[in-house]
Amino acid sequence: MSDDNGTPGTPAGSADGAAGPAGGPRPEPLRFFGNSWVHHDHGYPARRAAVAAGSLVAAVASCLVLRFAYEGIRIADSGPFVTGLIIAMFAICSALAFRNTWDGFGKRPDPQRQASLRGLLAIGFVGSLLAYFFRSLTEAPGEKLHREEYQRAREEHERRTTRRTGDPSRKKRRR
Repeated sequence: MSDDNGTPGTPAGSADGAAGPAGGPRPEPLRFFGNSWVHHDHGYPARRAAVAAGSLVAAVASCLVLRFAYEGIRIADSGPFVTGLIIAMFAICSALAFRNTWDGFGKRPDPQRQASLRGLLAIGFVGSLLAYFFRSLTEAPGEKLHREEYQRAREEHERRTTRRTGDPSRKKRRR
């Protein structure tokens, strides 16, 4: 795992020195799912349901915490302008975090862009939780990307390891 952004250093399906079942690439484990996403075994449906429920509960709890913060601002009587700015900030940051998280399920995120958006994504954490919830209703978050990379790595491995038919030393030479 990369220390900068939490994404693995190697793409799914990379051989990275550890051979898979037939000496081929190994699938990259997903957070909360391990390698159960490959064959949808080892409690995959239960894990998906737990991830969906957990992310929804975390999003609701986060909204309650934000509600307490809003009440504190209202009690402080900081004025409608400041209150409006804070509400707009959380709404915009949550929308951007949702979009960024959702796009991250389909393609590898750029580490430099992720680093520059870190503060914005921290403020919009509710959007990230909701993106995780909605994606886990259909698949493990990131499964489609990992499956494509793993299939591509397996096909490349097959092409590299398939044997030719015939004896190359007996091949007729053109003159």
